[in-house]
Amino acid sequence: MKIVLATSNPNKVREINEMVQGTGIEFILPPEGFDPVEDGETFEDNSLIKARAAWEISHTWTLADDSGLCIDALDGAPGIYSARYAETPQKRIDRVLEEMSGIKNRTAHFECCMTLINPAGGVEKVVQGVCEGSIALKQSGIHGFGYDPIFLLKDSDKTMAELEDDEKNKISHRSKALAGILKYLSTAAKQSI
Repeated sequence: MKIVLATSNPNKVREINEMVQGTGIEFILPPEGFDPVEDGETFEDNSLIKARAAWEISHTWTLADDSGLCIDALDGAPGIYSARYAETPQKRIDRVLEEMSGIKNRTAHFECCMTLINPAGGVEKVVQGVCEGSIALKQSGIHGFGYDPIFLLKDSDKTMAELEDDEKNKISHRSKALAGILKYLSTAAKQSI
């Protein structure tokens, strides 16, 4: 089964395809023309906007996720603006480290909301995933992408970027949300979706 993943980020497609190996599901990039305006107020809003935009040009099974880093001391920022917090991934990391300078409460979490749309354009399932942790004092690690080098996992001294891909894929916010989608698809497949 092929499902369009509503993203223009090939890293996300690669990461999610690694997570679903052996399930008979393959995620693919949307057709040309995928360029949604993410103007929702929540991860769920933006996930739905992206799913609908990809469905409009593919008219097949579509999965979208919207995710980001939420830092308690910054009132949840960068949150839904995680990907647009600065011009480049490194500048986004630098901005967070600067804003967190001198702050003792460094708790944070990654949040992911996934929306699955069926070929008829209806919302099939919405699932949330969360990964708890905190903001490191400095970046560390070479794996992953985005804020991974400054996200310390809860009850660990490792950042997300210090984990191998297979380790990350077992505990990440995205893997938790995806597990809910896969569980739904396997149940629905038995009822022949």
